Amino acid sequence: MHHGEGLRRLLALSGAQADDSDSLIRALSEDYTTARVSKAELAMLDYAAKLTLTPGDVIVSDVNVLKAHEFDDRAIHDICAITAYFAFVNRIADGLGVDLEDS
Repeated sequence: MHHGEGLRRLLALSGAQADDSDSLIRALSEDYTTARVSKAELAMLDYAAKLTLTPGDVIVSDVNVLKAHEFDDRAIHDICAITAYFAFVNRIADGLGVDLEDS
């Protein structure tokens, strides 16, 4: 919910229609593989999901997939760092029993 609202604001700034934004946010929160995104964006989401769910399984070929979609080293670093940061912050909140979103 919290991140969805932030994304909704960014999408509105880019000119996206509210219905399209709602559909994208719903797909991203329920099953990102159904979201209407580019192949490069889907590769990024696949990488972020793997890094989040099974970080020990990330290998060089996962990074090479991003490079094949024309993400440069800086972009790949940023994808990795942001994914890791959210995992860190979520674990801190979970460890302290913080509920940031409505259930």
